Amino acid sequence: MSRFAAIVLLAALVGAVRAEPPPEAIALQKAVHKVIEAAEPSIACVLVSRSDKYADLGEGPPAQEAGKLGEFNVPRVARFGDGAKRELIRRLDLANPDTIPESYGSGVVIDEHGLILTNFHVIENAKKIFVRLPGIGRGSYADILAADGRCDLAVLKMIRPPVDLKVIPFGDGGKVRKGDFVVALANPFAVGFRDGSPSASGGMISNVRRQAPGPTDEVKRVKPLAQYATLLQTDVRLNFGCSGGALLNLDGQMIGLTTALAGRTGSEMPGGYAIPIDANVKKMIEVLKRGEEIEYGFLGVTVKTDRLFEVRGDGRGVVIEDVAKGQPADRAGMVGGDVVVAINGNPVREYDDLFLNISAALAGTDAEIEVRRGGTVRTIKARLAKSSPPPDSKPIASNRPKPVFGLRVDYASTLSLDTNPPEGVLIREIEPGSDAFKNKELKDWADRAQLIILAVDGKPVPTPADFHRESAGRTSIALDVIAANRDSDTRRRRITLP
Repeated sequence: MSRFAAIVLLAALVGAVRAEPPPEAIALQKAVHKVIEAAEPSIACVLVSRSDKYADLGEGPPAQEAGKLGEFNVPRVARFGDGAKRELIRRLDLANPDTIPESYGSGVVIDEHGLILTNFHVIENAKKIFVRLPGIGRGSYADILAADGRCDLAVLKMIRPPVDLKVIPFGDGGKVRKGDFVVALANPFAVGFRDGSPSASGGMISNVRRQAPGPTDEVKRVKPLAQYATLLQTDVRLNFGCSGGALLNLDGQMIGLTTALAGRTGSEMPGGYAIPIDANVKKMIEVLKRGEEIEYGFLGVTVKTDRLFEVRGDGRGVVIEDVAKGQPADRAGMVGGDVVVAINGNPVREYDDLFLNISAALAGTDAEIEVRRGGTVRTIKARLAKSSPPPDSKPIASNRPKPVFGLRVDYASTLSLDTNPPEGVLIREIEPGSDAFKNKELKDWADRAQLIILAVDGKPVPTPADFHRESAGRTSIALDVIAANRDSDTRRRRITLP
């Protein structure tokens, strides 16, 4: 890539004395043309309406099915005959190419059956979404298959996708270097809302973002992954509507999902940013493609950052200040004073490295943690729990595990660490009218305290997956239950359902 950069600079310097650009510059231009032509069919314009007026016409999304937005049935609602109502219908119909959307962004085809990748902030609080692809009449209303605000990713499912969708190839955004030439394809200012044609721009990778400062207690670090220094910085200018577009290398591979960060923050920036399509992000995209919630990993540690030499000075690890009792780090044998040097083979030099790699490893997985203790390095395997979701960003998952006798459960680690919960699964929800709801002992207890299920028919269930496995196919189950806060009620009860 550096050779291309030298060619472009040289061409700029000698352009005044040469009648024609050098052959190398022409070759670069042809390479860019090839990238654009190959990727353009995979770039979508995502039109979004957050209007509450759909409900007035009987076309609003059902409250009980998050992400199920549906189509806008214009023929059905068009019977409203007065002029004001007809004008409202026209404005709400995102499929109409003459409609100017109130909100918009870009998206990328990632599955031939109509799955579109975009940013969470593009579709947040949407009432209707329409995805338009390049070419006249190529578009469809879409549901939200799954979305997560913490990684700022969403996967949409086109309700009536075209039959010839072209999937964009992924590259490795984790291997991007400063100076790499890149091409961005997106829909700034919804320029593609009529024919779906994206706009192209080019530039290079300016930098890989560094860590942002933040609290050092893991339970307080539930923040967007972009604040863990995950973003690629590019000198490609990204305006409104570019969020959710593709950042491509000169091999035509998508190495980043563009985000109009400057526009979102209201600041003036000469370039833009992109979420790198690296191993961590690919793993999260696969979870969203299944319609599932991304369950971020949680270790249960606090790191110390006031001793800068010990934490950052040698660049060889992060000192653990404290280990939360009963959480994965404690169960794995980690102690205060351990120096974490790597997680799953990824070097840990600063505290954000630790929290990023733990989060991205996902809950329920076994993380291999290399720690330095007493002059020796040892590998500790910890089964990760789940990090609590941000309070202001509720994830969307269309494919949720079915309730068991009316019980929905979650990781106990999503509770406050102050509760020091025992190892088991948290009763997150009891569905009205279910067998669990009708069990007076369980229902009355759950109304007074948060409850942990320790075992099903005598078998421990430390994770939701264990709970569902042990409950599968049973006509009745015996639950060993205890209050989450051990100080409030130490009694362990056995409750049988139904």
